[in-house]
Amino acid sequence: MAFLSDTLARVKPSATIAVTNKARELAAAGRDIIGLGAGEPDFDTPQNIKDAAKRAIDAGKTKYTAVDGIPELKAAICAKFARENSLTYSPAQITVGTGGKQTLYNAFMATLNAGDEVIIPAPYWVSYPDMVLLAGGTPVPVVAGIDTNFKLTPARLEAAITPKTKWFVFNSPSNPTGAGYSRAEVKALTDVLMLHPHVWIMSDDMYEHLVFDDFEFTSPAQVEPGLYDRTLTCNGVSKAYAMTGWRIGYAAGPVALIRAMGTVQSQSTSNPCSIAQCAALEALTGPQDFLAVNRATFQRRRDLVVAMLNAAPGITCPTPEGAFYVYPDISGCIGKTSAGGVVIADDEAFATALLEETGVAVVFGAAFGLSPNFRVSYATSDAALHKACTRIQTFCAGLR
Repeated sequence: MAFLSDTLARVKPSATIAVTNKARELAAAGRDIIGLGAGEPDFDTPQNIKDAAKRAIDAGKTKYTAVDGIPELKAAICAKFARENSLTYSPAQITVGTGGKQTLYNAFMATLNAGDEVIIPAPYWVSYPDMVLLAGGTPVPVVAGIDTNFKLTPARLEAAITPKTKWFVFNSPSNPTGAGYSRAEVKALTDVLMLHPHVWIMSDDMYEHLVFDDFEFTSPAQVEPGLYDRTLTCNGVSKAYAMTGWRIGYAAGPVALIRAMGTVQSQSTSNPCSIAQCAALEALTGPQDFLAVNRATFQRRRDLVVAMLNAAPGITCPTPEGAFYVYPDISGCIGKTSAGGVVIADDEAFATALLEETGVAVVFGAAFGLSPNFRVSYATSDAALHKACTRIQTFCAGLR
């Protein structure tokens, strides 16, 4: 349409949302659909957090708040960073947004000019490059493939940095792969970044609490204090606290950047929901024991999915360190024809045929910048996962 902006033509709708919506439509039409596309826990928000929201409503905390967060929540976020990440921030260094996505978007909008480059390891969360494009910057995907367990190497990071590089986006554990960087692996990347003082680091730590086995989570500014003054450490309550719909994300960084992000927010959404902020305050300051229980559930599901997918012909599925995703490689399926007669030319064709022929909804790898793969979110019941993986095994066995 002629009246739409040129900027809009540079971006595309979220593939993960599109797959989830398609699965819902088919289910509503009566199809037996198992949706493995949505990136949200199937657990309910803990009762103490819901109760805090109810108290906030009853107390009349339903008015505008400070644009980028109430003081009590900012103080709790500072305490969280000190307690869990050994990072010291003042409330002036904290911003609270309407979900983690808004804090990232605000940072790009506040800092990017035409020609500025943003290095994004691929595979990546689908929104990173499009947010960069909306802000006028240039996304620079750098492949971190199955050969390196989906982790960016220092050499590839070094090779991607140019005088135009403004940001390096770091996500561990990762969406879509679940790959988590060890302290030594983080340090190897920060050593490179220390050599390039013009590059800022955006660390998306949203899956911090969803790590398995003996993996130890670390964040770049924690590992390399020399990067503290040019790192934006981002997090939120969506994943660990099963609060996706509450829409509360937050970030910590240099005061000047935080103020600039607040200016952007003041002219877009203004403050996050006052009630959701009170719920997030309870999440960060209340009991944390359920985190270990949920983590154990996710680890059991991970092990189930990895084992069953590796038993499917043509699929190779690495074991991730965290989050609730796996990102299997389907090189062995490409070029074959499904039982329904569909030629599997690429991972999008695989995902489309899988949905149409078996009712299992996954997200194709091209949406995340690395093919041939697909993403499974195992944030659903063991029974649904077993049923879905059995269908995937049958689908793959039927390829000719």
